[in-house]
Amino acid sequence: MPEKNDAYDQAMNAGHNAAWDKEWTTAIAAYGQAVQLFPEDSEAHIHLGLALLEVGRLDDALKVYTRAHQLAPKDAIPLEKSADILEKIGRLKEAAQQYINVAETYIAQRDLDKAIYNWEKATKLTPGLVAIHAKLAQAHERLGNKPQSIREYQVLASNFQRMGEKEKAQRALQRALKIDPKNIPTLNALRALESGSDISVPALESGKGGKAGADGGKAAPKPPPKSQSAGGRASMPIGEADPLGPMGEAMTDALGVLASFVIEGGRLDAAGSDALQAMELQRQGIFDQAVNAYLRAEQRLNHPALKMNLGGLLVLQDRNEEAVKHLGEATGHPQLAAGAFHALGKAYFGIGKQKQASRYLIQSLQAVDIALADPTEDLEDLGTLYERLLTLLEGRTNEALTAINTRFVNLLGGKEWKQRIGDTRRQLEDTLRDQGEQGVVDILVASRSDELTDAVARIDRYIRQGLFTLAMDESHRAVEYSPFYLPVHVRMAEVMMREGRVRQAITKYNTIAKTYMVRGENDRAASILSEVLEMAPLDISVRESLIELLESEQRWDEALDQYIDLADTYHQLGNFDMSRDIFNSAERLANRVGSSPERIVRIKHRVADIDQMRLDMRKAQKTYEEIIQVAPGDERAHRMLVDIHYRQNNTIEAIKKLDTLLGIYAKSKQPNRITQLLEELVTMYPNDTGLRSRLAAIYRQLKRNEDAIKQLDALGELQLEAGQHQDAITTIRQIVALNPPGLEDYKRLLSQLGG
Repeated sequence: MPEKNDAYDQAMNAGHNAAWDKEWTTAIAAYGQAVQLFPEDSEAHIHLGLALLEVGRLDDALKVYTRAHQLAPKDAIPLEKSADILEKIGRLKEAAQQYINVAETYIAQRDLDKAIYNWEKATKLTPGLVAIHAKLAQAHERLGNKPQSIREYQVLASNFQRMGEKEKAQRALQRALKIDPKNIPTLNALRALESGSDISVPALESGKGGKAGADGGKAAPKPPPKSQSAGGRASMPIGEADPLGPMGEAMTDALGVLASFVIEGGRLDAAGSDALQAMELQRQGIFDQAVNAYLRAEQRLNHPALKMNLGGLLVLQDRNEEAVKHLGEATGHPQLAAGAFHALGKAYFGIGKQKQASRYLIQSLQAVDIALADPTEDLEDLGTLYERLLTLLEGRTNEALTAINTRFVNLLGGKEWKQRIGDTRRQLEDTLRDQGEQGVVDILVASRSDELTDAVARIDRYIRQGLFTLAMDESHRAVEYSPFYLPVHVRMAEVMMREGRVRQAITKYNTIAKTYMVRGENDRAASILSEVLEMAPLDISVRESLIELLESEQRWDEALDQYIDLADTYHQLGNFDMSRDIFNSAERLANRVGSSPERIVRIKHRVADIDQMRLDMRKAQKTYEEIIQVAPGDERAHRMLVDIHYRQNNTIEAIKKLDTLLGIYAKSKQPNRITQLLEELVTMYPNDTGLRSRLAAIYRQLKRNEDAIKQLDALGELQLEAGQHQDAITTIRQIVALNPPGLEDYKRLLSQLGG
């Protein structure tokens, strides 16, 4: 734009002076002169709009402010003034939408208070704006305005209830309770929702700040209209979509944008005349002549709306390569971007460039989905999903991309494309979460995938409602036209499980997992088998399938865990022989793959436990000795060997193993463990002199003389009974050294024994 000159400054100053004196007619003339001198100057348009507004020329003021917004899209003033005018002339829905646009502008400027004010103005004019009530609730919550935030969540819940979205209403009320768990109106609303009564939203207390809105919490019977654009706002309600999809809606919007640009900008030269003629021919459906007129206008008139209409008409005429040359500029216009992406995707699809087609079609889907998204959904998450979708399609074959793009093209056309986009996206989210990226590709390339999406949505709805017969019937119908789409089979198995047909469900899950294994999708197979094992941990066939899968992938640690769990399963089922065999297989695998000694020891302990349960002490002894070779400090193995030797009346070996274990305890400074073990063994084997002498010795070390005397006394009696007089003399001398009660008696006994 050329630099402003003195004439412009004089015109603007004259306008300001006249406005100051409230001479609005003079101000209009002066500002109008400034606009003529510099048609691209937004400031002159804003002042002209104010002057027109003051004299009551509302329609003219609206046109001027619309132009000012085009020139300065980040300036909130033109939008605010447009909204005020629309409200004054009774175009309330448009005014509400404009206030929403104003709020978005202030959000971009990080002025949350002004955004809240304009959102509240919008809700006052148009009841039932669920998206705006959600934003108001979150904004007040962020600012710490608890009463206002709670009330907006209550209004949101009421709206969702009227729309039949009970789950969303519950989520809104639960969010309010997070702010104030004891809020009585919210608790009452939750009870009303659960009982099927209408939610009552109380008026906001005065002095709390903020505006409650005009709907009093009562939502319209149907969702309000949304404006459609890449920027997130739409021009027609869901259900009234243009059958040509985003491209068709963008072409309709472009007619209005281009007309304003030509007429309000005073561009009535030959190029402007050609553009107006082209638009009229387009409205009449005479596309050939419209294209020619647009091409003539394009030579001297460059505007994204013209490019949008020209490119869209060329796509409709299958002149796709020509269309691509024009549509790129339209993608930068917020109101036209979704349609421009759609048209570019269709054009590249038509000329067989599938990689480019998928990129533009996904961008169109993302723009539309964000515009129509439920207010409770996170827009950042939506963006992330579509970014992942772009990424996972990289490197796919041209055949796969052709099938996927066919799906996208069909999705973005017809009478109900707006409803289908949200359903499809939610299904892709679930599929990505449950089945990974390959699952997303499966659903996109599946035969009759559009019908499949609808069918899966119905199946899931029936399952949530507990209508299992309907869910199974719908699953069978889906299998008829898409038999190899495994997620439907997964849902059939889920229904079987919920109906109590556990064995059939497990068999179904196992079959699905093996199918995934055949396809080479082992991660998905492993995920299904693991989930089934959580439901049925004693199912041997499922665990064997999982072991087979893990071994095929050489995931040895996981396979070893499953071998151990399988052996435990046989053990719980009472098949001890099979359990021992599986543990032995697990041990061989652990040795082969170099598992840690600790893991091998744990397996051997389980084998030894089984041998002891079967009273096969010879095998148990051998296994415990092998454990000690691997882990010399294994206390449990030493302890078990002590018991085994005692049971076999081999007290000499038992004492040897005991001394080794006591040495381990002593080395690790665990005197209590020594005492506890000896006391336990003395109780079990009271006539063993070796145990008594060792327990007496530890008591003496711990200065527990009374306990030591008792043990030595019992030890002496055992020695005397066994005719071991010399050992008995030594024991009595130890008692005497401890100065026990009845010392003289012990001395006499010692004298009698010749000691």
